[in-house]
Amino acid sequence: MATASKLLLGSQSSFQVLWASSFFAMLFMLLFNLFTGNLKKLKDYKLKDYLIMIFIGLPGTFFYYIFFYAGASILPASQAFIVNYMWPIMSVVFACLLLKEKMTVRKAIAIAVSFLGVVIVTSADMVHFNTLVLLGALCCFFDAVCYGVFTALNQKFHYDKPISVLLNYTTTFVLATTFNLFKGDLFLPSLGQALGFCWNGAFTMALACMTWMWALESGKTAKISNLAYITPFLSLVWTALILKEKITANAVVGLCVIVCGIFIQMGHKRRT
Repeated sequence: MATASKLLLGSQSSFQVLWASSFFAMLFMLLFNLFTGNLKKLKDYKLKDYLIMIFIGLPGTFFYYIFFYAGASILPASQAFIVNYMWPIMSVVFACLLLKEKMTVRKAIAIAVSFLGVVIVTSADMVHFNTLVLLGALCCFFDAVCYGVFTALNQKFHYDKPISVLLNYTTTFVLATTFNLFKGDLFLPSLGQALGFCWNGAFTMALACMTWMWALESGKTAKISNLAYITPFLSLVWTALILKEKITANAVVGLCVIVCGIFIQMGHKRRT
């Protein structure tokens, strides 16, 4: 996600990337529901259900990407993705706020440690008072907040996941189209760009979102969110190999501190 987003943002604005990528995400989910015979479930829902599904999707498939693309256009892809990886912790926070899961001392310490990790990631630029880096970090932090809300809401309301994701990305595509029409920023992508948008929309957006929502149905938010921390280490490798970004000591140390926070949160009173 970090690598593909950075490559696409090199030639287009964040809203243009969101518009084109959400089109392919919507198309992927339409075809998925069509070939699995899932579209017939649309008639099982009332207008109220559609509105709730759209409301649930806004923080996770619209606002999340607005903030992430804005942050990724400012920060190196590796930094943006590491700060973005506050979202599993935000999932735990909003599970406590919205789902009434218990906020334990262990969870509170884990959150504090993970915040420290984000500070370490951006500290090298902050000592030079780089306000642009601060803005990028705040954007990536707010995208984590949005996805935390999205994760909690998906556990609160139980709708068919493929249908929900289809409606979510259809709404995102409509909103992004409206914004780009207003700004006069609609464009016809080249073949290379179209392939990039197709990959970004189908796999890092639609498929990833749907499988994440399925995963949440199998256990508690905190336990499932921990597994997501495997990926930023791989992301550092991809950004170094493809984007030729230097892996800084701050990025590695900060990421390790964030994951330390997760290990603290993962601890159980009884161990086998």
